[in-house]
Amino acid sequence: MECSLSWYPSDFPSPAAFRKKLLLLFTMLLLWVYIFYSCTALCLSVPSLGQEEHGAARHRSGGAGISELKAKLLLRGQQQEAGDRDGLAFRSASRDLLQEDTIELTEESPTALSGHSLKPFDLNLSSYGAKKLPQAIIIGVKKGGTRALLEFLRVHPDIRAVGAEPHFFDRHYDKGMEWYKDLMPKTLDGQITMEKTPSYFVTKEVAARIYAMSKDAKLIVVVRDPVTRAISDYTQTLSKKPDIPSFESLTFKNRTTGLIDTSWSAIQIGIYAKHLENWLQYFPMHQILFVSGERLISDPSGELGKVQDFLGLKRIITDKHFYFNKTKGFPCLKKPEGSSKPHCLGKTKGRTHPNIDPEVVQRLRDFYRPFNMKFYQMTGQNFGWD
Repeated sequence: MECSLSWYPSDFPSPAAFRKKLLLLFTMLLLWVYIFYSCTALCLSVPSLGQEEHGAARHRSGGAGISELKAKLLLRGQQQEAGDRDGLAFRSASRDLLQEDTIELTEESPTALSGHSLKPFDLNLSSYGAKKLPQAIIIGVKKGGTRALLEFLRVHPDIRAVGAEPHFFDRHYDKGMEWYKDLMPKTLDGQITMEKTPSYFVTKEVAARIYAMSKDAKLIVVVRDPVTRAISDYTQTLSKKPDIPSFESLTFKNRTTGLIDTSWSAIQIGIYAKHLENWLQYFPMHQILFVSGERLISDPSGELGKVQDFLGLKRIITDKHFYFNKTKGFPCLKKPEGSSKPHCLGKTKGRTHPNIDPEVVQRLRDFYRPFNMKFYQMTGQNFGWD
């Protein structure tokens, strides 16, 4: 019998080959351990990397804060710019978010890589958006309630309006459209730019001029019982010029004949049908909304609801925004957040009317009746003045 000199199986590697493989594995393990510890030591030697990453995260969160703030402003209402000329801007719910026109968001931690603090940056609210020509205009009428309507509408976050009356289309048209646009507040997408000038409705040239600017403009007219309106108009003039003639003497061309003096502006403005005929030469009726001055007092939220619908806006201004001021005799806006007083119109609104001879009042009613009937027919609304 023949004996084998080797006890290894034929398919098992030799001891030398096995040792080589084991050495290779051990070397690779040492190499990976070395790389791991080298990387760890590098990170520990540059601790500001963690701070920089944290700073970047804070910077990103600051950007998110701006977007969130912008969204909140749109939802909670926007404050009119600090420079509103009449100073009557209503402090809406955005006051608790913003106490100034500028908010500073600052990074104070220095970074090792840059060697200085991240530069503070400003969020200037007035820089948002762009100035645009108005899409809606309150065109009349004087002493009808236009100021009240504008102040109520400015509560809406999607309405931005000029405080003062620009009188562009009747007095300053020669200054050009760019001058007019520069008067407007900046608006964001989806917001409406507005202005109000009550004399537009009775100025013949204005309709054509507004049409030349925008044939799609939405027009709002606040109308009021023409007799009451005329007396209110006279009362305002009397407060400025106490020596003017009496209401009765201004009303009639001749008291004996009883002919009404239609050349007196206080009388002429109330002939609404005549003025409307001029506007209908340029604008269809569906682009003109007539707001009742009487209902603006008795039911402000109802009239504001119609206006918001007309402008294509969500009904945000509701009953909760108003209370009736018995002293003034008209509704006021309730106390906004962050303010100690409710917002009412100034002392020039709600003046006590002088006593007018009842016979004069009746003659005026008789004079206006046919014009009122025609106006009701043209607008499809009965304002109940007779």
